[in-house]
Amino acid sequence: MIYSPEKYRIKDQRMKPFIDPDEIWEILEKIKPTRERVREVIRSALDKKRLSLEETAVLINADDPELTEEIKEGARQLKEKVYGERIVLFAPLYVGDMCINNCIYCGFRKDNKTKRITLSREELITETRALTGHGHKRLILVYGEHPRYSPEFIADTVKTVYSVKKNNGEIRRVNINAAPFDIQGFRTIKDAGIGTFQIFQETYHEPTYMEVHLGGVKRNYEWRLTALDRAQEAGIDDVGIGALFGLYDWRFEVMGLVRHVNHFEAVYGVGPHTISFPRIQNALSLDISKSNLVDDESFVRLVAILRLAVPYTGLILTAREPAHIRDQVLRFGVSQIDGGTNIELGGYSKQKEGEQDLAMEQFRINDTRSLNEIMDELIGKGYIPSFCTACYRLGRTGEHFMEFSVPGFIKRYCSPNALLTLAEYLEDYAPENTKRKGYVLIEKKVAELSKHQNVKGLKIKLEEVKKGKRDLYF
Repeated sequence: MIYSPEKYRIKDQRMKPFIDPDEIWEILEKIKPTRERVREVIRSALDKKRLSLEETAVLINADDPELTEEIKEGARQLKEKVYGERIVLFAPLYVGDMCINNCIYCGFRKDNKTKRITLSREELITETRALTGHGHKRLILVYGEHPRYSPEFIADTVKTVYSVKKNNGEIRRVNINAAPFDIQGFRTIKDAGIGTFQIFQETYHEPTYMEVHLGGVKRNYEWRLTALDRAQEAGIDDVGIGALFGLYDWRFEVMGLVRHVNHFEAVYGVGPHTISFPRIQNALSLDISKSNLVDDESFVRLVAILRLAVPYTGLILTAREPAHIRDQVLRFGVSQIDGGTNIELGGYSKQKEGEQDLAMEQFRINDTRSLNEIMDELIGKGYIPSFCTACYRLGRTGEHFMEFSVPGFIKRYCSPNALLTLAEYLEDYAPENTKRKGYVLIEKKVAELSKHQNVKGLKIKLEEVKKGKRDLYF
């Protein structure tokens, strides 16, 4: 069954489209930022206040190199205030690439006559075991848009992944990246115990949206734009938004993302849990205009602007980006990355080496390092790699998450929990050199935490991890 937007009528006034392109462009064109105004906006963001569209436009239009550096520094300080040094790690697992849509930027588009694959239950278990065997605890399951990938199918795959246990290996949180559904469809998926449900608008500019989506259900702009409202109505209070940068002017897309955040907070009292901002990468039969492709300098800048605009929203950077870009934006914006990524269907268990086969993958990835290589580098730079899922176990999602995070309490929970999951990784999966460096980092971070809070309980739990206990958290 495909959920037809023609058959689904939006009865609730809250779920009507909320992007006004004229409003966005009017704001962008009228704002002429002064140095004083830019610094005032940065100070407001550092007070952990979400920025308005006008304030966001001030930062976007501040293209003086000196001001750009001040924006980056402000973003670095803000990230430190809210998230500390922790970086959450996850892996994408592609379940099926069958798709009825014709999106000109995607290797899975319907017109690409490649062999289509949907993992069987046994294959899904094999892939999950391969991922847990490297230390992963958090996955995002990815699906094409096709009648086969119904809410019931997605719910079954989630339950299958959760069922896989091997030694200390297990997946504790499954996020979803899939097509929009109606409210009942989202309820079915929610009941499987998912974490975040991601749906990217791709571009908030409707004329461009119509140009790049040539056919399929995805061609309906309004159905996709209001998808996560239906998820909220279904009780999924943990949602992720995103735009594919390179389809339209990056300045408009940043404003569209902020407007989407504003909409959620105004209607549901809570913003999205995450924002993603992938750049277009090469894909089979890629057919897009190059006029809006985002260069590295602009990309780094827009990440810093997003960090200041939405202080409490997690920013996700994927392996589409090369290591040197990931290293830059980790400093002042990004709080989640994937590691040891393989986006070929069944690719984790095959462990193939060499050139990627675009006929088997959605797009090209540019960071092909193993999970431990990334862990080792993060540890060496003083970051705390985290596989924490405590908030989901304790109901700190949606409004409850905001209650903890807005006053800054979340850092008190996240840093200790990150250290506990790092200790698990060091005990179960890390080579000796990484383990040694990791425990040096843990001792340093515990000492730093002890200056501001009681760490007796943390020290006890860390010792319990060394003795074989797992899944400890605050």
